[in-house]
Amino acid sequence: MKKLSVTLITLLFAVFFSACDRQAETGEPASYVDPFIGTGGHGHTYPGATVPFGMVQLSPQTRLDGWDGCSGYHFTDSVIYGFAHTALNGTGVSDYGDILVMPVLGEPVFKNTEYSSSFSKSSEKAEAGYYSVKLDKPGVLAELTATTRAGYHRYTFPASDAANFIIDLQHRDIVLESWIEFVSDTEIRGMRRSTNWAKDMVWYFHMQFSKPISRKGIAVNDTLLADALRAEGTNIKAFAGFTTAAGEQIEVKVGLSAVDSEGALKNLTAEIPEWNFDEIRKQSFDTWNKELGKIRVKGGSDDQMKVFYSALYHAMLQPNTFMDTDGRYRGMDRGIHTAEGFTNYTVFSLWDTYRTWHPLMTIIEQERTTDFIKTMLNMYEKGGLLPVWELAGNETWCMIGNHAIPVIADAWMKGIRDYDGKEALDAMVKSASQNHHGLEFYRKYGYIPGDKEHESISKTLEYAYNDWCIAAMAKDLGRDDLYREYLRRAQSYKNIFDPSTGFMRPKLNGSWLAPFDPTTVDWHFTEANSFHYSYYVPQDISGLTALHGSKEQFAAKIDELFNTETEVGGRDMKDISGLIGQYAQGNEPSHHMAYLYNFVGQPWKTQQRVRRIMDDFYTPQPDGLIGNEDCGQMSAWLIMSAMGFYPVTPGLPEYITGTPWFPEMEITLENGNVLKIIAKNVSEENFYIQSATLNGKKYTRSFISHDDVMKGGELVFIMGSKPNESWGAGEGNEPVTTITEELILPVPFLIAPDARFRDVMQVSVGTIVPGCEVFYTTDGSNPDRNSARFTGPVTLNATTTFKAIAYREGFGYSLPVEGSFYKIDLNRKVELLSEYHPNYHGGGPEALIDGLRGAGNWRLGGWQGYQGTDFEAIVDLGSKKPVRKVAAGFVQDVRSWIWMPVEVVFSVSDDGSNYREISRVKNTIPVNDYEMRTADLGAKVSTSARYVKVKAENFGTIPQWHLGAGGQAYIFVDEIIVE
Repeated sequence: MKKLSVTLITLLFAVFFSACDRQAETGEPASYVDPFIGTGGHGHTYPGATVPFGMVQLSPQTRLDGWDGCSGYHFTDSVIYGFAHTALNGTGVSDYGDILVMPVLGEPVFKNTEYSSSFSKSSEKAEAGYYSVKLDKPGVLAELTATTRAGYHRYTFPASDAANFIIDLQHRDIVLESWIEFVSDTEIRGMRRSTNWAKDMVWYFHMQFSKPISRKGIAVNDTLLADALRAEGTNIKAFAGFTTAAGEQIEVKVGLSAVDSEGALKNLTAEIPEWNFDEIRKQSFDTWNKELGKIRVKGGSDDQMKVFYSALYHAMLQPNTFMDTDGRYRGMDRGIHTAEGFTNYTVFSLWDTYRTWHPLMTIIEQERTTDFIKTMLNMYEKGGLLPVWELAGNETWCMIGNHAIPVIADAWMKGIRDYDGKEALDAMVKSASQNHHGLEFYRKYGYIPGDKEHESISKTLEYAYNDWCIAAMAKDLGRDDLYREYLRRAQSYKNIFDPSTGFMRPKLNGSWLAPFDPTTVDWHFTEANSFHYSYYVPQDISGLTALHGSKEQFAAKIDELFNTETEVGGRDMKDISGLIGQYAQGNEPSHHMAYLYNFVGQPWKTQQRVRRIMDDFYTPQPDGLIGNEDCGQMSAWLIMSAMGFYPVTPGLPEYITGTPWFPEMEITLENGNVLKIIAKNVSEENFYIQSATLNGKKYTRSFISHDDVMKGGELVFIMGSKPNESWGAGEGNEPVTTITEELILPVPFLIAPDARFRDVMQVSVGTIVPGCEVFYTTDGSNPDRNSARFTGPVTLNATTTFKAIAYREGFGYSLPVEGSFYKIDLNRKVELLSEYHPNYHGGGPEALIDGLRGAGNWRLGGWQGYQGTDFEAIVDLGSKKPVRKVAAGFVQDVRSWIWMPVEVVFSVSDDGSNYREISRVKNTIPVNDYEMRTADLGAKVSTSARYVKVKAENFGTIPQWHLGAGGQAYIFVDEIIVE
């Protein structure tokens, strides 16, 4: 069986190369594009037809669910369900796939298992702006192309008196409402409103056929209605029938609008007024060629050329135009508005794209960058906040941080300023001043405690960087008050740096998380572990270096990242891929790390690491992306790295030198200048920079300013096979990011064995930097220099709120650290008969009977998790006692594989051996309820016993309708209640 699988995969790849190897006959950039790159593995891209930044993505639908079906297509599939008009490029969550069209022969059928068709990979072809495939079942050749707001289909049929098109408005997510209407013998229009990742997705369409429809019908709930010309509901489908001669072609044009059906017709009429598929295909290709031609590379291998231009193609798939030709659009307030002076866009995957994609756009797409920012400010005006992860006018709140902030600050600091800077700064400050997603704790404590908000380390670090961006823009705009406030906040990273380990370490109840393993992926980090976030201080790399002791010591720490042989542990995260040591190219938190060597005087190591990443993790194959494409970010890393420089700190108008990938590259800039980058002798072996010149003058810096890039000219590198350790190193030649004003004193940390104690407990206080005085209180008040001075361990003998501050001359006070310590009476004992998951210990067995309930957010660690097994435990009351109530607390979070137990059985015993059932409680929360729920399952009883046994039945194997289908469900429990 293993042999057969390998043979099949080899065959698929052979077919892939045969079908897609256009070999750049014209030498034009678009001829190198291979849309199949990234459609295999976990790339999550799609191969369908679209134009740069277009609203329509006309693409085959081969996969209905599952993580690797996020785009609706996967290269390994062999069945097509139809062709939809929207698709997302490389996301980790599924959406789009709207307005499905599928050709069939014979009687019209409305179930996708019946109208779907197998296809041969050898018949599948894709290029920039075009896709085609031969459908086996109907024997129909399907061809697709597109304009900005319209999709254009061409189908070549065999001879048939029953050639039909199925239009499926139920495909692919949950439909809230939809309607369809036949408006003439060649036209259909309709609307689809659905909910999924975007809670309120609205698309109108207007569809035209190149010949009159001879038969038609509408199905409601898969039942064909007699003589219906219009219908509405949540399961609406239709068919349009024709009689065809052998080889006859029927063309279909479909205009989209998020506004109304009239807008869809206007868009279609404006962009495809005539019937000429080949002309639109050529127009689409030429549009791509013009956009891709902004960067022209020479001298690379065929594989490099394919990889590079396919990456640039993927980078230009989004954001998507999100307005009609008359300027109308659907806003964040769900109202209809008209854009004045800008193009409105959608699909802002900002946690990903602020790092490299948006900085790339500040070089090659400055006019669009202005429109992107105007769009974001418009979202602020209509929705109240800057976007986090916007999709079709919906805020999804996906991922963390406020990364519209660095996008705006980066553009502003680079002189892209055709928008209201004061409004932009106001929007930044408002977004950073909310009391959600841990921001309230971040401001109060100077970091986010891990027991108050999940992903605390990642959020603290990303908020700190966001705050530095606000400070930079505030300073430029003359707002000194905001500059100083946010510069202090930008140093919050110092409060979570553990000098004893050299890692960013979570704090719970004021103390460092213990045990701590920097390789463990858990809920203190966003899709990452401490290795992946401990190098993330782009705004103050000098400050981070100082915490490590010296440049040499920080360089050794970067070496450890790449050289360690330890494996990633903890939660299974498919995003963490492309590993070199603990470095993970497959996910964004690592993307800047290879460039950090420049900051510590070792740029030759950056050159070696970057070349390896480009060569090993970007290949011209379906699985040629090492992780999700993430709306262009994965490709943008390659594009900018291939240029030879990279934006480590967006908001600072500088780029950090890496190693150029091509012998020659020309970047045509919108200001009319051309930057020519030449790498003499570059090859797989010759990736070390020996020397450089800029416009004929010796260039020794391992960084370059944005101004120098935009002035154009000639940047020449001499490359060699051995490192030149003197080039780019030394004072003045190394890049620097540093905070030198408003320096803060890091928050101290508490040292305590637990948050609970039976008799007495000692609490100590440590400081991150030496030479500090520490003052503390035990009455809940905020300490100052008049409070008790810490000189040694403090003994607690009652429930206490312990607060401490550090003080040092020249710095002043730190923010307070706070811990709550509970004295509990634990005469009871508990024995676990099931084994909890090591990532979800919830504080150990006694936490189930300590009287302290887990927070509503299970990610904070107060719950015990059991995967693929029932939960069973026995509580020993110490002696036989009356029992009036038994219960246990559970949580359900279906998205995270956590379900309520099917039922909970309570039994009692006097001797610990012979048990009798006293209650059986069934769960009543629907298994498909995606809201996070907590509930106590239990009952009032009247009995006496010493031992109480609780057994909760696990939900079991995850069903097919869930993205985790086939996996094993969790039970999360806290607390066991016996009264």
